Amino acid sequence: MLARVVKQHGDLGWSGMGEERSTGLQTLGKVGVVGLGLIGGSLALDLRQQGVPVTGLVHRDSTATRAMQRGLVDEVSCHPSCLNDCNTVVLALPIEALLKPEPQLVEALPANAVVTDVGSVKGAVLEVWRHRHPRFVAAHPMAGTDQSGVDSGHHGLFQGRPWVATPEPSTDPQALARVKVLAEGLGSEWITADAACHDQAVALVSHLPVMVSAALLRAAGDERDPRVQDLARRLASSGFADTTRVGGGNPALGTAMACRNTSALLKALAAYRWSLEQLEEAILSGHWAQLENELQKTSALRPGFVEKGPGALSPPG
Repeated sequence: MLARVVKQHGDLGWSGMGEERSTGLQTLGKVGVVGLGLIGGSLALDLRQQGVPVTGLVHRDSTATRAMQRGLVDEVSCHPSCLNDCNTVVLALPIEALLKPEPQLVEALPANAVVTDVGSVKGAVLEVWRHRHPRFVAAHPMAGTDQSGVDSGHHGLFQGRPWVATPEPSTDPQALARVKVLAEGLGSEWITADAACHDQAVALVSHLPVMVSAALLRAAGDERDPRVQDLARRLASSGFADTTRVGGGNPALGTAMACRNTSALLKALAAYRWSLEQLEEAILSGHWAQLENELQKTSALRPGFVEKGPGALSPPG
């Protein structure tokens, strides 16, 4: 474990950083990023590009070394004490780590710092964190790829993506305003919502697609005729790739989504099952006009979910 903080120096500096410039993000002060995977690493890169000092907290020495090599942070440590002088802290941790935070991490968070997270489930996170830190703001940037780890972070991940906060009546309004500065400073669309509403919406557009995509992969992969399966693999093109992308992602993440957003996901699955049954019934009955009508409805619905526009919650990219 790295008890000391490793800092960037000349030959380890990030050559793509450019000149420091004053932006609204400067009001964040020093930012601590806990976890330097896809979300944390991308966030750290964009903050440093705009001249914001970033301290990283990671679990392994090898991750710390690679984070410095990539220029993700100004300094990095494996010990939570590195967060002691941070003004803003982003918990870019997996859901399970957010819901069972290490005591050392909680103790190291400065009382006056603004603390926020990036978890895709908000009700469960609030249950854990609302009493653990006085300036906690539950939030969720809707952005991502199928990559993970310290090498996955990249610039511009949050540009044009929704960043949802789920404040409660007890949420510090100044802390909420600072997280808004963070989100908008990275190019995101700022949205606030009730935690339960957020979790149900995300179940529909993010968690349900993972399960549907997984089921499609299972159906194709379980084809018993080897000739059919072999031909299907050879014929699979962009449509199949697009439809199954999220189902072929991180199994632990998909399981955590289902485990921590169970009721909302089951409700979404029930709605999906009903819709699928309607299509199946039309096909079984040979009601082709009814089927075409259903497909016309879905064709008209799609732009509202996938085209950019104010207030539209889209699945991760």
